[in-house]
Amino acid sequence: MRHETIEKSMNLMIVLIIVAISIGGLVEIIPLMFSADATEPDEGITVYSPLRLAGRDVYVREGCYNCHSQMVRPFRSETERYGPYTTAGETVYDRPFQFGSKRTGPDLARVGGRYSDDWQRLHLMDPRALVPESNMPGFPWLAERPVDGELITTKLERLRMLGDPYTDEMIAGAAAEVAGKTELDAIVAYLQDLGINRRNRR
Repeated sequence: MRHETIEKSMNLMIVLIIVAISIGGLVEIIPLMFSADATEPDEGITVYSPLRLAGRDVYVREGCYNCHSQMVRPFRSETERYGPYTTAGETVYDRPFQFGSKRTGPDLARVGGRYSDDWQRLHLMDPRALVPESNMPGFPWLAERPVDGELITTKLERLRMLGDPYTDEMIAGAAAEVAGKTELDAIVAYLQDLGINRRNRR
């Protein structure tokens, strides 16, 4: 009888569905908020430097995560290819995180240092010059766009408000660090740092 009452009342069904989803979400989320594994950085993981932060933002803006994930799953097929599986502690400074599930291109979680800066630059400008079968588009305009030092300074200030451990000195020197740098320089710096602290750990 109760079951029939619920099924026949759309409003009651909606309320009960919302309650059930809310309880399930809280059960999943609240323990993570108090878990050091999810809130404390892994060994060797530091906040983004101003240039790397600018590169991460370019990576997000250009939609790179639509084809490249940054999450090595805990399966032998993945750890053999990419290296140690991804942990929450290595992504605590990512907003938003770049886990993703789409792999039109390879996972980039451990790409840092695998190729030279020059290789990364050419690959971003003209992917098929290095990988003829690639379907990745080129991003030549990044070499012409300067990094906005004032914007990066503001971003560091806002991230500190969210809990990232940026010091006054780091914030004060942010604009000078990115002065004369292009968005291409920034995204290369970002890519060259991905996973270097974990790639060789087995």
